[in-house]
Amino acid sequence: MKPNVLLITLDQFRGDCLSSAGHKVVRTPNLDELARNGVRFANHYSQSAPCSPGRASLYTGLYQMNHRVVANGTPLDDRFDNVARMALRAGYEPTIFGYTDQGVDPRTTNSNDDPRLFTYQGVLPGFNRVLNLSEPYPTWLANLKKHGYDMGDDCNGALSTEPERHEDLSVSTFLTNEFFGWLDKQDAKKPWFTHLSYLRPHPPYAAAGKWSREYSPDEVDLPITPSETRHPFHEATMNLEGTSAPKTESGLREMRAQYYGMIGEVDHHMGRVFAKLRERGEWQNTLIIITADHGDQLGDHGLKEKLGFFESSYHIIGIVRDPNNPQGHGKVVNEFTENVDIMPTIAEAINTPVPLQCDGIPLGEFLRGETPAHWRTGATYEYDWRNIYIDDSEDGAAKNWPRDRRLERQHMTTRRTCDAAYVQFGDGSWLAFDLAHDPTWRTMIDDPVKVLPLAQEMLLWRSHHTERTLTGMLLHDGGVGRWPEGVAWRNIK
Repeated sequence: MKPNVLLITLDQFRGDCLSSAGHKVVRTPNLDELARNGVRFANHYSQSAPCSPGRASLYTGLYQMNHRVVANGTPLDDRFDNVARMALRAGYEPTIFGYTDQGVDPRTTNSNDDPRLFTYQGVLPGFNRVLNLSEPYPTWLANLKKHGYDMGDDCNGALSTEPERHEDLSVSTFLTNEFFGWLDKQDAKKPWFTHLSYLRPHPPYAAAGKWSREYSPDEVDLPITPSETRHPFHEATMNLEGTSAPKTESGLREMRAQYYGMIGEVDHHMGRVFAKLRERGEWQNTLIIITADHGDQLGDHGLKEKLGFFESSYHIIGIVRDPNNPQGHGKVVNEFTENVDIMPTIAEAINTPVPLQCDGIPLGEFLRGETPAHWRTGATYEYDWRNIYIDDSEDGAAKNWPRDRRLERQHMTTRRTCDAAYVQFGDGSWLAFDLAHDPTWRTMIDDPVKVLPLAQEMLLWRSHHTERTLTGMLLHDGGVGRWPEGVAWRNIK
């Protein structure tokens, strides 16, 4: 019998915000319990930010340079495989509670009036969405109205006022309860594949009910202060309203206290989910994967939200419990793992081929308590801001293609190893950080002799992850090598 698969994303959950990871303030007893009964990946990274790009990597196993979802609003190319389509092929009926933030490929639509062309918050192809929590969270707002809180369609207002209402009315409670209602109707003998996509601890920084008071601003830690010498990109984002951190210590403390409160609440709901699986007798037959789409600057380096090259935006939670491999339970993996590894890991667990498109590697050896003979030596992630320049004006980049290549220069790639980080910007500028002597990302490496190997590593990363769907086969003797998926007659042979 195939296992149940429960893929959980906790939106914007930083990798350091676990008490099992040594955080001095935040308390996460239920996630810590899962880590003791599974494997915690201490150096787990998202591949891009914000939400749509990060989730595209998670759902397809592809780096951004390959899936090309570069902004909230970029369509996801329909030719790509994804976790839901893979689950369908394996005999599951994949469901989702929440959102996937994946926009429709316009080549699959029929007219300019198609409502999917007006939002990036579509559903990943292959999923049956049981609960819609894409903005403006219509089902949750309807539930609030039923309980006497009529917010209209003001979803941001509903989120920012969560501290004023009881936590039983929160968006996280609502998702968990809806999942339980669905689960109670399922045949315990039929395996299911479900994605729970929680909004929190995503901003606004306003925890629900008692969780907004769980941490006093006076007790929280303070963020990493920005360095005096800053790249123009860093300087610019420190002065933008949406990405600039609070300027006062009290503002920073309040933001962090609310963020920790949101983490406390989602940790509470993880405990509820685990208890429900045990109650149904499904704890020992459910693969549980918990990760995030990206992290949060949370005031580090003078920034908030998710952007740029600092790892606060990309180092994320990563915990996997595979009940079929108890020998690995309780282990902490310090090697660099990435969200592109999640789709291959699920494929291996449900005994279906890992799609050739995947840039990631199955985590199965770690889950079995083994040490892989070969593994990556760093984490790589990307950030793109070309959306600022996309419009239909006469002097816009869209109207002046192919000579106007402004869009192709608005991006950066970061390669983070144990001792250093190298950042390459699309305009040709670069940065290098000495993390061995200063893990706060405030000490630069200026010596070209030391920088060259870092730049070469990034070049190798790119060359090793170019398109591979047909490159592993040859048209000899009827076709030899790695065949692509979907060749019906080849599957029959």
